Amino acid sequence: MSINEDYHFHEATFIDQNGESKTTKIPVVQELARQDLTNHFPKRFIASAHHPTSVANTHPETPPVIDVAKLRSLDGSRTAELQRLAEAAKEWGVFLIKNHGVEVMVLDDVKDVVKGFFGLSYEEKKMSVGSYKSVDNMGYGKNFVKSEDQPLDWIDRLTMKAAPVTNGLSVWPKKPANFRQAIEKYVEESRKVVDGLLQDLAESLSLDQNAFLQHFEPEQSEIKVRVNYYPPCPRPDLAIGIMPHSDASGLTLLLEFGATGALQVHKGSGWVTLKWPEDNSLLVNIGDLVEIMSNGVLKSMWHQVRTKIDVERFSLAYFYNPPPQCAIGPVVGGSSMEEMYKKVVVEDYVANYYKISPTTSKQAIMYAKVK
Repeated sequence: MSINEDYHFHEATFIDQNGESKTTKIPVVQELARQDLTNHFPKRFIASAHHPTSVANTHPETPPVIDVAKLRSLDGSRTAELQRLAEAAKEWGVFLIKNHGVEVMVLDDVKDVVKGFFGLSYEEKKMSVGSYKSVDNMGYGKNFVKSEDQPLDWIDRLTMKAAPVTNGLSVWPKKPANFRQAIEKYVEESRKVVDGLLQDLAESLSLDQNAFLQHFEPEQSEIKVRVNYYPPCPRPDLAIGIMPHSDASGLTLLLEFGATGALQVHKGSGWVTLKWPEDNSLLVNIGDLVEIMSNGVLKSMWHQVRTKIDVERFSLAYFYNPPPQCAIGPVVGGSSMEEMYKKVVVEDYVANYYKISPTTSKQAIMYAKVK
């Protein structure tokens, strides 16, 4: 298709097969969606045969819902809820949490500043925040670009490192003015929730309560916040929101707003569309690093995002990782359990994940598997 002269692009740099650095221009999806693409959909956003967009098992299902208030109770309801948590984490790899303690006002402020940022013009966004760079995987733009002919996700992204707080790259948007304040307040409240869930997950597997949390040193553990914006897509039969993947995190906390019914998880032999209640529930994803720590008892979920034809969707993903130099390995429950994973350094695992992503199967975790 022809691109309007006033069209806008992100730039992405990658290393080609000859080891040479290349830069490619990638259309800004939010701007692309404003054009009439019904009969001339851009080839670069057509999913390949390896990532078909027509999926048979799309009947929405509600994932397990865990009541955090019961996990904090001192009566018999805690024991039953821990059992439900263990079953959800083992069988689904994702679960919703309610009564989590993050204030509604905090969630509303996050939604407002995210919508405010994507309501800016392209020029205002670029003036407000820097672009993605391969060395830090943060900023505004497009990541995981490896070649000129790679199928691209129908998404625009904004990523910030929320912890540890440093004087590094300026990737916090200057507009809306309260963007950083709103996100950091959410990060502060959510961290308490995620720390508690790490303890609950360990206890639900009859491990020491701090078996997982011990790796998340308070001052050096990393929290990255990634805002995903999915504009309406005129050809959801051709494009995909995010290619299938697992998360290179310990746990991922997801706040979704706008359209629902787009996130899918691979369960059993097919894809299941997650039904998300219209409340302030948050979704918890088991990440690759907790899969390693649990010796594969808990498994990170292979998931993807579909496109929608007439509605926009936002999500804010909160990735919680141990410090980069931390070495993690299986915490096994008894000497008779064979270790399926070896010890890995977090930054080495994440670097390998970025190097090989995107992939057509759950390959990144093989880096930590015992040969």
